[in-house]
Amino acid sequence: MNISHKNIRVRMAPSPTGPFHIGSARTALFNYLFAKKYQGKFIIRIEDTDRLRSKVEWEDNIKESFKWLGLNYDEGLEKGGPYGPYRQSERSNIYKKYIEKLLADKNAYWAEEQKNQSGARVIRFKTPKIQVSFDDLLKGKITYDSSLFGDMVIAKNLDEPLYNLACVVDDFEMKISHVIRGEEHISNTPRQILLAESLGLKPPQYLHLPLILNQQRAKLSKRDPSIVAKVSDYIEQGYLPEAVINFIAFLGWNPGGKEEIFLLNSLEKEFSIEKIQKSGAIFNPQKLDFLNGYFIRKMPLEKLTELCLPYLIKAGLIQGGGVEQIFKISPMIALYHERLKKLSEIPELIDFFFKQNLDYEKELLAWKMVGDSETVDILDKLLINISNINEMEWMKEKLNEIIMPIANEAGDRGKILWPFRVALSGKKASAGPFEIAVVLGKEKTIARIKEAIVKLKL
Repeated sequence: MNISHKNIRVRMAPSPTGPFHIGSARTALFNYLFAKKYQGKFIIRIEDTDRLRSKVEWEDNIKESFKWLGLNYDEGLEKGGPYGPYRQSERSNIYKKYIEKLLADKNAYWAEEQKNQSGARVIRFKTPKIQVSFDDLLKGKITYDSSLFGDMVIAKNLDEPLYNLACVVDDFEMKISHVIRGEEHISNTPRQILLAESLGLKPPQYLHLPLILNQQRAKLSKRDPSIVAKVSDYIEQGYLPEAVINFIAFLGWNPGGKEEIFLLNSLEKEFSIEKIQKSGAIFNPQKLDFLNGYFIRKMPLEKLTELCLPYLIKAGLIQGGGVEQIFKISPMIALYHERLKKLSEIPELIDFFFKQNLDYEKELLAWKMVGDSETVDILDKLLINISNINEMEWMKEKLNEIIMPIANEAGDRGKILWPFRVALSGKKASAGPFEIAVVLGKEKTIARIKEAIVKLKL
């Protein structure tokens, strides 16, 4: 791949017509990494030529997504830059000069809008009938027959350019050296090259990233129910930015070797476009969950607890955060530190710690074919044995010392440990009973065993 390393400038140009999509995040990441690789600049440009559908709320969503992902841009949005404004709706005067030039040179003309009968006029580009070729940095030489395009509409009027023209002008005015975007944009490239050449502008170099495919190897859709589409949903569901960055980096790129865990700073060192694959990238949600679980396990417990607090507040289990809450809740979070896949799972996993009384069917207490009467006897025996443990000795090791001989004597440990755990958690699956008992404390543990006995006797 022939890449000039001088004055590398790449851009990400999202449209604020909807929430920022995970596919756009992948494109943004590859642009960011390319800029870092060659000590270039990474620019954010808002393409809001669709004035009816563009909303401030979606632009805010774009900003928040970049901030959460940790993709710091050099120019654009609130940062501005030397070639601003970086919002197309504020660049009408710039586009107007180019539209007037195309009209004056007879490379564009006024035409009646064909979509309605209102008599409104638009500006069309006079497409030359030629073979248009360009060297894609990933796919090699690509050729299109422009006679198949027709004369495309490039502006509604002198003040309202459409996407293709605004894109060409902005890329030139902002000195964009490389355009890295999804393969779905590849048909726009010959059109934009023709427009640039008609204006006497040198087009940037192009690289079109492979499509992202679902697990059925069909093109990934924003409405695909099998995946989370919006970056904001990843935030809400409790994915970590480190995991999402690691995951989308491998959607079309692989450094070679067996290493699969990469933080953003290590990606900056390892990334090269030579290792971008040409074929489509499979979106595997299970792989993302694996990565998220990995980064959760690597996180200090105090930090993890802090990140879990908003989910517990939203679930109505706690009110407010702070150091005191972190201290109180950390032991509960610790029980699930090794098995947590998403932060949003935590309320359902630890809600039993916050309840005065547990609501579960008594049948859940029974181990296999053990009846209610025998389960009552088991819980009574547990109650007698743990009641003798001193408060100061109420630890996992002591509980294990007292209860495991009883469990071993039963022949099937589940007969003892299952009802003990369910009595404390009210759940079919949870952390182990000793660990839960330590967090609950002696008084609450005994109270819950008594509640379970009452439930079985009803």
